[in-house]
Amino acid sequence: MKYEFTDDYLTGIASVDEQHSKLFDLANACYDLVMESTADDKYDHIVAILDELASYAGTHFAHEEAYMEHIGDPHRFSHRALHLRFMKKVGAIDFDAIDENQQESLLNILDFLARWLYDHIKGRDCHIPHEAGAPA
Repeated sequence: MKYEFTDDYLTGIASVDEQHSKLFDLANACYDLVMESTADDKYDHIVAILDELASYAGTHFAHEEAYMEHIGDPHRFSHRALHLRFMKKVGAIDFDAIDENQQESLLNILDFLARWLYDHIKGRDCHIPHEAGAPA
């Protein structure tokens, strides 16, 4: 079942919500690859998804952190630590292990992304305060 960016994931901050939607798209690209049964070697596709994920997440996190800094959110430092942990985990992925067992690696990546989307967006990002006049 694909991941759906539903209203309960909305933060009310338009630019953040648009970026979260893109993260769902990346999770769904991973899901599509898991479900793809005709390709024996998915390594290049997996690497491409992970590269895009790392790049896009880094951009998104910087934007979100700048917003939180601008509004003086008291949770911005712990929030940034969670972002850094995400980037560290993505950066520590063992590409040799992925190549050896691509389907299991894809399932692990998908599980990680699903948990992040649910726990972080619903549990943290949806609680970012809104400030009138703040850059969205």
